[in-house]
Amino acid sequence: MPLLFSYGTLRDPAVQMANFGRELPGHPDRILGFRLERVQITDPRVLAVSRQSHHPILHATGSPADGVDGAVFEVTDEDLLLADEYEVDDYHRVEATLASGATAWVYIAR
Repeated sequence: MPLLFSYGTLRDPAVQMANFGRELPGHPDRILGFRLERVQITDPRVLAVSRQSHHPILHATGSPADGVDGAVFEVTDEDLLLADEYEVDDYHRVEATLASGATAWVYIAR
């Protein structure tokens, strides 16, 4: 089963219910080599689901001293496509190795 690392709104049970129709099973983890910033959201659909005008976004630094806490969720391939639809164009999905050693999909700055 694919893994999805989230550090932002996809950790919110209400956002999970709106996008996937269920809460996702998951556990805490950390991604290294990234720093957290904010991006303004203008997509009305995403604003309605998240109820937030600014979302966190990861920027790669390459430095292992930089890291961001989040959660890893077990998802299906269909869930990944639904998550792709939810995330705005400022993000793109890449695979990354987490602090735990697991490999997960994560949305980072385009």
